[in-house]
Amino acid sequence: MPEKKHDGVFITCAVTGGGATTHKSDKVPVTPEQIANSCIEAAKAGAAITHVHVREDDGSPSRDIGKYAEVVERVRDSDTDVVLNLTAGMGGDIVLGGVESPLPPSADGTDMVGATERVEHVRQLKPEICTLDCGTMNFGEGDYIMTNTPSQLEEMAKQMTEIGTRIEIEAFDTGHLAHAKDLVRRGIIPDPVMVQLCMGIPWGAPDDLNTFMAMRNNIPDDWTFSAFSISRNQMKYVSLAAMAGGNIRVGLEDNIYLDRGVLATNGDLVERAVTILDAQNYTILSPQQVRENLQLTKHG
Repeated sequence: MPEKKHDGVFITCAVTGGGATTHKSDKVPVTPEQIANSCIEAAKAGAAITHVHVREDDGSPSRDIGKYAEVVERVRDSDTDVVLNLTAGMGGDIVLGGVESPLPPSADGTDMVGATERVEHVRQLKPEICTLDCGTMNFGEGDYIMTNTPSQLEEMAKQMTEIGTRIEIEAFDTGHLAHAKDLVRRGIIPDPVMVQLCMGIPWGAPDDLNTFMAMRNNIPDDWTFSAFSISRNQMKYVSLAAMAGGNIRVGLEDNIYLDRGVLATNGDLVERAVTILDAQNYTILSPQQVRENLQLTKHG
């Protein structure tokens, strides 16, 4: 991979996610207009990349291409430059039928579709980056499983590459990172490679220092990596990820508080990250510098 043109760190803001946070904070964006406005707010606060999910009107997670299209159109029509990173994690959800009768899966929460359908919004909207969750795991509690089989991940990665969108690998555990390295070795995920270490999510890799460094030390030297943790440890990982040579992710997908008992906006969280990085003399990269480092193609 060619050497990076710019030294420094970039900030990604994950603006909404799909988790059950909307009933906990009225600052979590739900509608496409709110999500787009949060992307713009985060960019103005210093984020180079915004990571986008969409939601139904009741706040539940959605795969509605029309909602993605509205978010993308609103952001692209604004006067704010930001790299768009759309999730492709939706459509891999299984909720089993219970501890005694796991099959058939519960219709409530199960959303399993094929590889082509999972990346159709990427194909139509051509964001600069989209995510690939590189593995299956028990996610949270109950009978929910985040499901990503090797064959499906391989097909999704091939389609993303054909579309011309840079893949951001999301690794929630050590095995996910090992699988990603195999996909790169076989040429299915092309250079330059970027990976997000997703720490502290039950029941993936815990966010203690030993586990984080085990993940970080297994990233090839020529990859670009970011790392984050959730809830109260989000801001600790701003310093930790930067000190380990990585980049930063904050946002309401992962944490809804600015301080104890104080609900945050996405702009608040990015501003706090900028303050932390500035105090430690890190250079914060612009969207255009990130494009040049990662060889991104801007559409729209």
